[in-house]
Amino acid sequence: MKTRIIAATVLLPVFFLILFVFPPFLLAFVISAVCAIAAYELLHAVKIRNKRVLVYTIIAAVLTPMVIYLSNLPLIDADMLQAEGTSPVFLNDSYSFMLLMTLLFSLFFIFVCFLVIEAVLTIKNAKAIEKGVQLKFRQIPIALAGGMLIPLMLSCLINLRTLPFGHLFVLLPVIITIMTDSGAYFTGITIGKKKPFPNISPNKTVEGCVGGIIAGTLGMLIYGLILSYATPLTVFYPILILYGIVGAVMTELGDLAFSWIKRKCGIKDYGRLIPGHGGALDRFDSMTFAAPTMYLLLMALPAFVL
Repeated sequence: MKTRIIAATVLLPVFFLILFVFPPFLLAFVISAVCAIAAYELLHAVKIRNKRVLVYTIIAAVLTPMVIYLSNLPLIDADMLQAEGTSPVFLNDSYSFMLLMTLLFSLFFIFVCFLVIEAVLTIKNAKAIEKGVQLKFRQIPIALAGGMLIPLMLSCLINLRTLPFGHLFVLLPVIITIMTDSGAYFTGITIGKKKPFPNISPNKTVEGCVGGIIAGTLGMLIYGLILSYATPLTVFYPILILYGIVGAVMTELGDLAFSWIKRKCGIKDYGRLIPGHGGALDRFDSMTFAAPTMYLLLMALPAFVL
């Protein structure tokens, strides 16, 4: 626990610098790096040893957040147009969305093609079978999850950052994750008795799960109060309570999902990237579910209005 606290004390200020001081590109770069490490950890956990598949997956994991970030930028240079005496023209939202979908589908399609080619080439290759680098068709969805699904989910942090007041909205999944995990942990070790998933996560308890949901909801309400006093945003607290409940449940689901993968693979941690926390997937497992949840809630049911 001491090591975890020290690591968090070091990393949190760095995160706030990236979020509030440096340009948004750095956040996209960091997320790309995290996705690349997470892709490696996932393939290593499920024992996919093919080096080419590993390279393809890491490249896809890096490119996915970058494509999403670049799709949020205006594609016409306003300064150049103004120098020519023309009004700046930017792509409208519908065209930007179509461009993003086209780029993501192209990346997905190319990635799938490379994986299928690799599977076909190694399916009856004696040397590949002997070296344990044969890619089986059932392993292709795992590579796709590492290369695109997880990066797409974490890239919702980039989408949040590009919104007005985006640097404040990025903190929504961060707060819900920290508060839910902390609430579940301290409630579990204090009064936890009933263990609903002993074969997946033996330390999880029903009381801890409830405590995590309550803590996550309180975290949302407290953050809403801070924003209502410190910013021009109007906060709708009933909607914020919904954010807290749904966000906390999805945070716990993310933790449970990646714990299940670890148990199936027979490992304790995905890696040793962060002292006391494990690998990238150990630290960002909950965030993988919390980020898209908070982004979708914010888009579908805004709790903050100017």
